[in-house]
Amino acid sequence: MRNNFLNLGFLVLALSSVSVNAEILSKDAIPSPILDQFYKRHPNAIDISAEKKTHFKQALYEITFKDEKDKAAIIELYRGNGHFFVNGDNVTTSNMMPAIAHDNLKAAFDTYNIKEAILVVNPNGVGEEYDLTVNAAGNNWSVIIDHNGNITQKERD
Repeated sequence: MRNNFLNLGFLVLALSSVSVNAEILSKDAIPSPILDQFYKRHPNAIDISAEKKTHFKQALYEITFKDEKDKAAIIELYRGNGHFFVNGDNVTTSNMMPAIAHDNLKAAFDTYNIKEAILVVNPNGVGEEYDLTVNAAGNNWSVIIDHNGNITQKERD
């Protein structure tokens, strides 16, 4: 009987730890405090989308947009209250991650392809994280890697 309760407890913990799939938010779904601050900084922004992310144990909104003059994608992260957090840098074409990160990705996914890599530097001190979009076995995954190369978050898109 005790083993049944123990197994039931582990099952509940396992089910509750399953991550929710990342979701791209339209401009209309972005909270108004964020949009207000965003438009103060970028009144000519176009092609705006957002995604809920967690970096440095903070719930953030990753806003991707283009400027009317410069058509390159720009990434900024905001706190839920609308305060700007930090810029994200697209480092997909450069190999900036620690070497151990590739070993950890290989352990998590037998074969994988990094579709996108965004560098997020901690504005409050030491550290950086890599926000990856990884394709493995036909599925896209959102993966966060810390400055030591450890996978801190992994959820299927």
